[in-house]
Amino acid sequence: MTRRRSVSRRLRRGLGLIGLIGTVLLLAAVAFFYSFTFTHLDPQAAILRAIKEMLEHVALPLVVLLVPVTIMVQRVIRQAFLPLEEAAAEIEAARGHERGFRIDASHMPAEALPFTDAVNDLLVRLDDAVMRQEAFAADVAHELRTPLALLSLELDRLDHEDAARLKNDVASMRRLIDQLMLLAQIDAAAAAQTPLEPVPLTEIATQVVGAVAPGIIADAKTIELDTGDHPPIVNIRREAVAAALRNLIENAARVTPVGGTIQVRVGPGAILAVRDEGPGLTPDRLSDLVQRHRRADHASKTGAGLGLAIVERIMAAHGGTLTTDPTLHELALRFPEP
Repeated sequence: MTRRRSVSRRLRRGLGLIGLIGTVLLLAAVAFFYSFTFTHLDPQAAILRAIKEMLEHVALPLVVLLVPVTIMVQRVIRQAFLPLEEAAAEIEAARGHERGFRIDASHMPAEALPFTDAVNDLLVRLDDAVMRQEAFAADVAHELRTPLALLSLELDRLDHEDAARLKNDVASMRRLIDQLMLLAQIDAAAAAQTPLEPVPLTEIATQVVGAVAPGIIADAKTIELDTGDHPPIVNIRREAVAAALRNLIENAARVTPVGGTIQVRVGPGAILAVRDEGPGLTPDRLSDLVQRHRRADHASKTGAGLGLAIVERIMAAHGGTLTTDPTLHELALRFPEP
């Protein structure tokens, strides 16, 4: 394994080498001077007297001087690299909120400014590239919605045995487009740091359960809502969180057998949880599925594989997490406590 180069270690080594060379040269100069001073003594006595004088008047003061100098050098080196450590801590603290992040160069040493400016310029270019990609996806999705709506109307008038299947395919395409637009809206809102609004989670749960209940009941399944005793109020984007909860309920409906029950729970705390009667997801499996275009075994055959990826992205934009409890067959949206 290659040993990393350390600037501080090289500085200490260089200063130590300078001190050593300076000490040797100083001792040599003193010895040369004493060789003329002690000419009246015999050679052996002159050498002993010179050594004694150098130890008392050169070596000892050097040792006394080098100790505080070494301490001060260590302190100066640490202070010099402190802004870099602080910048690294700021970068780590920005995890999950990287959009729009820039390194604060106001406290950087002049020697580090070229590197800091280059990194900030790179972050600007990356943000611009992501924004262009999101804008393109949103524009494409918006342009496709109108022809798909017209196609759906035409299929309503089609009297053919394949009409229902084609309508389902068109509905799946519209769902994919809605998902793409939702992703673009979430990322754009996060980048613009759009303020969140305080919303009771019971309102979100009641709204979504009311919207999906007819379809679930039509499939001979049951859905229950438990709002708890102390409904939490959290700062969220209402439409995004509603879409995340709907995704979880639709996933639960797909794995719950006929006659089974889907349970939606609010709380305790800032939590929205959905429990089903399927096999459950392990944390490792969930981590794999939140990657875009990864599909669960129970995913809809007409789905786009974006459901859990969208849920995870929505929770990340809110500073929350998507968690699973395989023993309870439950997925939960966990928000930061208000």
